[in-house]
Amino acid sequence: MMRGMGNMQGMMKQVQKMQKEMVQAQDKLNETEFTGAATNDLVKVVFTGNRRMKDLQINEGVVDPEDTEMLQDLVIMAVNDALAKIDVETEKTMGKYTKGLPF
Repeated sequence: MMRGMGNMQGMMKQVQKMQKEMVQAQDKLNETEFTGAATNDLVKVVFTGNRRMKDLQINEGVVDPEDTEMLQDLVIMAVNDALAKIDVETEKTMGKYTKGLPF
């Protein structure tokens, strides 16, 4: 019976270690900056890994009061590009901890 308790303690230590590593990985990911860009870098955005926008840069040559829809499309493209990069990095970083879990 004692032998089983030793295995349980070992597993608990492994789980605690993995939890600590997960928190550290998530913190690092949250601090990482991701840049998204639209066509020819006409619009660029910077997000952190926790999906907070830090910067938005719009090339002044693309600002046309007669065609605001194009500017809107470029902003959407840049934002979606950055968010897709965050998703890829999140899966790469955190996926190793969540593989096989039912959520």
